[in-house]
Amino acid sequence: MAAKKNIVIAGGGAAGFFAAIACAEQYGGAGGNCSGAQVAIYEATAHLLAKVRVSGGGRCNVTHACFEPRELVKKYPRGERELLGAFSRFQPRDTVAWFEARGVLLKTEADGRMFPVTDDSATVMECLQRAAMQAGVRVIKGVGLRRVERVVSMASGEPLETDRPSFAVELTTGEIISADRVLLATGGNKSSAGLAVAQALGHVIEPPVPSLFTFNIERDARLMDLAGVAVERVETSVQGTKLRAEGPLLVTHWGLSGPAILKLSAWGARELAAMDYAFTLTVNFAPPHTPETFARELAGVRTKNLRKQITTWSPIPGVPQRFWERLVASAGIAPTTPWTMAGNAALKALAAQVCAAEFAVSGKSTNKEEFVTCGGVRLREVNFKTMESRICPGLYFSGEVLDIDGITGGFNFQSAWTTGWLAGRAMAE
Repeated sequence: MAAKKNIVIAGGGAAGFFAAIACAEQYGGAGGNCSGAQVAIYEATAHLLAKVRVSGGGRCNVTHACFEPRELVKKYPRGERELLGAFSRFQPRDTVAWFEARGVLLKTEADGRMFPVTDDSATVMECLQRAAMQAGVRVIKGVGLRRVERVVSMASGEPLETDRPSFAVELTTGEIISADRVLLATGGNKSSAGLAVAQALGHVIEPPVPSLFTFNIERDARLMDLAGVAVERVETSVQGTKLRAEGPLLVTHWGLSGPAILKLSAWGARELAAMDYAFTLTVNFAPPHTPETFARELAGVRTKNLRKQITTWSPIPGVPQRFWERLVASAGIAPTTPWTMAGNAALKALAAQVCAAEFAVSGKSTNKEEFVTCGGVRLREVNFKTMESRICPGLYFSGEVLDIDGITGGFNFQSAWTTGWLAGRAMAE
């Protein structure tokens, strides 16, 4: 009888679990008897599936209802070209089917985000852990990978044949184990042990920098004491760059957040890092208007609402009354001014505040619910049909350890499911 293959997976997050399950099930472990391999997940911390637990405010934004790969890849600032083929093999429709086959039904919200019908991330966590257990996957918490080396023949100095153990893996406990295949799914932050292992095995690492984050704005009278106020649709841009985004905006205790900010931070991850997160943000609260067209709009409003006070009647749908009052005040218009008393200069100043408001950004905050990084293993060094290294055969990657990141909305989990599934299946072949 042939010896079981040893499959070592570093990282107990979404990508690591999905890869482990796919690999073990492919080896015949769907009933708890993974006869062809020993598949083991090593998670360096005491917490499994940590990002799954906190994603979407504890509801877990599993994926996005975008079922056309060519449209889906447009949501990835890095990885668009490489993911096109990958999504043709496993995409959100497959993710939905995978979870539903295991008893987790998903629902689609108005913006396309997909959550479990329970609105509880524990549903997803329990599903993944149950599937891993049923497939015969070993899960070891509190133990990570310290070092991985190719096993070479003493005679030739060449790597051993792939049907024999080809890696010596040193764990953080000091124990050294052998592995036929190693998958790195340790995430993409600077402290990721997976990045150090990949680099030691010959891979180039694109420097990690934060991707999804909020903008810190200090002492701006327009935002003070308005934390939690949201504007339905705005357009945002960064002065001096080509960065543009649109979507809902959220006022926080520290500045601005919401999809219109998070998209901007994702697409501009490297540019904004180079600016040390100090720049001027421009916000248009009434797209597609410009200051000029909105000034004309306000002039028409004035003729129809002569006696109404400007602060008590907003012509912009989706802008809360409290925020409209701040915009009026920032234009230098007194609170009790009626529309009939607003001259053209005042309307022009108000239009500028509405359609070209400037905010001085002086730093960033991590988005604690869905922290994502830009950077990781260089993509051209990976075969995206199998997720295997082009440099070190037998080494595989999935998830954020790669230089892949998506905008907010379930896209980062989808790339984790896809790359994990492809890697798991390939490791079992």
